[in-house]
Amino acid sequence: MLVVGDLVTDVVAVLDGPPVAGTDTGARIRFAGGGQGANTAAWLAARGTPVTLVAAVGADEPGRARVAELEAAGVRCAVHAHPGAATGTVIVLSHDGERTMVNDRGANLLLSPADVDAALATAPHARHVHVSGYPLLDPASREAGLRALAAAREQGLTTSVDAASAGPLRRAGAAFEDWVRGVDLVLANSDEAAVLAGDTDPVAQARTLSTVAVHAVVKRGPAGAVWAGPDGVYEAAGRPAAVVDPTGAGDAFAAGLLAAWVGGAPPRESLERAVALGTEAVGLLGGRP
Repeated sequence: MLVVGDLVTDVVAVLDGPPVAGTDTGARIRFAGGGQGANTAAWLAARGTPVTLVAAVGADEPGRARVAELEAAGVRCAVHAHPGAATGTVIVLSHDGERTMVNDRGANLLLSPADVDAALATAPHARHVHVSGYPLLDPASREAGLRALAAAREQGLTTSVDAASAGPLRRAGAAFEDWVRGVDLVLANSDEAAVLAGDTDPVAQARTLSTVAVHAVVKRGPAGAVWAGPDGVYEAAGRPAAVVDPTGAGDAFAAGLLAAWVGGAPPRESLERAVALGTEAVGLLGGRP
């Protein structure tokens, strides 16, 4: 499997209480590898799925550290290190089951179609290409995301896209649907689905999104998830969890879903595996296994 997306350093602060402007807020703070694409790849590797990450970092110490972490976790890294660019950084403020991100994508903006083509050329056994929404949602990296989807179609590979973030989706408007039209699977959380499909009913949202992609999944956090596609609608219930930090839970969900579905599991079983892995992730500090 190829995953195309961001690789960054996460600065995760799990806050003791709501942040108050102009004073101090206690927190547990952790520096770790992050990025939607990298997190998904790490969870796939942890579940035994051969995976290549296509990404970009700076030719700097953080970039070298991020690549080394992933390689140690079993991820094959087709990661372009750019001299003079800084590896991306995300500040994550996590409190009461929610997280707010302050995002500097850094060298991820330099991801190019040539990077995608080079990675595919060295992965002849790839069966599926998964694209994080972030490359598509930023004009600087959009051509790389679009090339990944086009190249996958040219080579007969299945495709999926994670919608990534509600704010950038609002700014992109209807263009996002054009970028992902015809992909095999699109994933969106409840906020992202509301932007893309309107409505508030997750089944209706999933059905609407399945008119853009072949299959659509709406992630509902602790309420589980919904799948809609040509064979019908399937639902999986949420699981009880002691939430430490929700960072990366959606990426773990995506990895569980893709590992199952690309491996031949039916929709309901794929959803259940995805929910199980997402639930595991919220019990960890940071977005990686």
